[in-house]
Amino acid sequence: MDNNNWMQQLVMLGIGTTSLVIDKLKEASDQLVKDGKLDPEQAKVVMDDMVEQLKFEQSNWETQMQRQMQNMLQDLGVARQNEMDELRGRIDRLEHQVRNLENKLWR
Repeated sequence: MDNNNWMQQLVMLGIGTTSLVIDKLKEASDQLVKDGKLDPEQAKVVMDDMVEQLKFEQSNWETQMQRQMQNMLQDLGVARQNEMDELRGRIDRLEHQVRNLENKLWR
């Protein structure tokens, strides 16, 4: 299972959802301006505030998704990349020590 690909898909889903919400808010704002229920400058301020809030929420969502994914992988016993790298280093050192011991025995 490619965890990065899975995470990317979740992030893209969040970005797509945010974009869709922004588009719908813009349509609603434009309609309110067209109907004379909202001043164009007010509509711009409201839209800017909403877009900033959505971006903030999206950032929080991405962070939460990453934490959830890390917790899930940890619960499943999947090793992190730094743990794998550390183990590879330990194996390399042990192999080197075994070769040195073998060389000492054959001398």
